[in-house]
Amino acid sequence: MNTEKVMARRLTTVEVSELGPQEDIFVSAEMDDLPLDCYAPAFLTKSGKYFDGGSFIARTIFGKEIHVLPDDAEEHGIWVADEAGEEIEVLQSAGVLLNLALFVPNGNKESLESLYTAAREAFGAGIVQRWNEEVVAVPDVKVDLFEEPTRGRKGTSSLRDRRALDIYPTRVRFMEPSTGWKFIIEPHKETIDSTPTI
Repeated sequence: MNTEKVMARRLTTVEVSELGPQEDIFVSAEMDDLPLDCYAPAFLTKSGKYFDGGSFIARTIFGKEIHVLPDDAEEHGIWVADEAGEEIEVLQSAGVLLNLALFVPNGNKESLESLYTAAREAFGAGIVQRWNEEVVAVPDVKVDLFEEPTRGRKGTSSLRDRRALDIYPTRVRFMEPSTGWKFIIEPHKETIDSTPTI
């Protein structure tokens, strides 16, 4: 996991209410099913002055929306860069994910296979292309993916199969669990070779 140490200061609710959507802030980098004890670059989805007593909504550069109450001691809060502040760990990007959606009229299996092997040659006259481009930063954090049976017998040790080690969470979204099994996602742990040496 690639992080950068940044000097920052935690803001109060009053200070956040004075921010606009263009201000660079830091919020919790926690992702679904993956607790991360660090922060992510973000921005408010609307000016802080529109805070209505519920919570401020921030969106990280990784596309995750976070609801935050800055004064809540149980939460990470909202931070801004400040050389006179304290040091925090900020999650860095590992790259970007580019999604492209193509509309192929009367498309069949053969044309789709041709598309993947030779996209330019697969399109003929009359093909309508609809491009929907979305660029989302991919957080530089990797996970280990396991599978467990959806129903286990009582009294038996939980079975789990290793599906993939050291992959990005964005790839997990495109994978399907085996029939009768469910995914278990955990932060990646380096495999330690305990083989004794001479």
